[in-house]
Amino acid sequence: MTATTKKNKKATTSVDNSDQLIDAIDKLGRDIAAVRDGIGRFIYGQSRVIEETLITLLAGGHLLLIGVPGLGKTRLVETLGTVFGLDDRRVQFTPDLMPADILGSEVLEESETGKRGFRFIKGPVFCQLLMADEINRASPRTQSALLQAMQEHRVSVAGQYHDLPVPFHVLATQNPLELEGTFPLPEAQLDRFFMQVNVDYPDLDGEREIIVKTTGTIDPDPVQVMDSQTLLDAQRLVRQVPVGESVAEAILELVRAGRPETADIDDVKNHVSWGPGPRATQALMLGVRARAVIEGRLAPSIDDIHALAHPILRHRMALTFAARAEGVTLGGIIDRLCERIA
Repeated sequence: MTATTKKNKKATTSVDNSDQLIDAIDKLGRDIAAVRDGIGRFIYGQSRVIEETLITLLAGGHLLLIGVPGLGKTRLVETLGTVFGLDDRRVQFTPDLMPADILGSEVLEESETGKRGFRFIKGPVFCQLLMADEINRASPRTQSALLQAMQEHRVSVAGQYHDLPVPFHVLATQNPLELEGTFPLPEAQLDRFFMQVNVDYPDLDGEREIIVKTTGTIDPDPVQVMDSQTLLDAQRLVRQVPVGESVAEAILELVRAGRPETADIDDVKNHVSWGPGPRATQALMLGVRARAVIEGRLAPSIDDIHALAHPILRHRMALTFAARAEGVTLGGIIDRLCERIA
């Protein structure tokens, strides 16, 4: 067990009986409603994106935001850091960014007595909320520098392990791959993101609100609603939300049906190159719990699976070359999978 894990266990407590659990879930629902309201004062026309982001944080995961520039992705991450009271850092990914620019490095120092030794200087990854801005503009080598941090919540430099603060979340923004100067993320790193949230253009009312509230003389700052300890307790509480057997079986059926090796759907067998692994099952189990809490319910339902299937599965599946040539989309295949558990 790592030191980070021990620290996390000390920082959180479990709820022992059902009455306490109900009260705790009810209170968390009110807290998250206040958080959502606080974020909504600065992010307009993106209610779905805000909800899926909050689900990811409550589940203790990392988030990949994909959208063209100018849709408020960076502003969303900055607002989250303030509202949750987290120590946040931002790294602008560029083609010349090196792994040491993220993780840190050892430097040779000489003391006043003439003794030489190495000292580790921490990089920006040593924070609670890391914004990896335009992550796919860096080389695959630099992108992979986050793999260990995202999975183990620690990094190894020069053979030494260094624990990251808790909680630790990576919220990465990505430009669509069709834009100039982008590199696709490795599949292993994509799988470590809890969700891939596609940020679309706001609707008419949302864009009207943007031009009215962001071009005036008053630009208020977001205020803190929760702190890191409260977020840790909330993540612990989410894991205690009961999941019915029917919901658990539906999650298993959905994920396993998306793998060509175990699928009985022709679309999956013929068009999917590789399907979602066990991390997708884990993500759905945590995601439906978190969504139920956010909506003020004591247990998740099949509707929660339908709502989260696309953002949790879309980056964990890949189409064959022939399927892409025929115009087949992952969204259509995921819809077919969802029909099985309707």
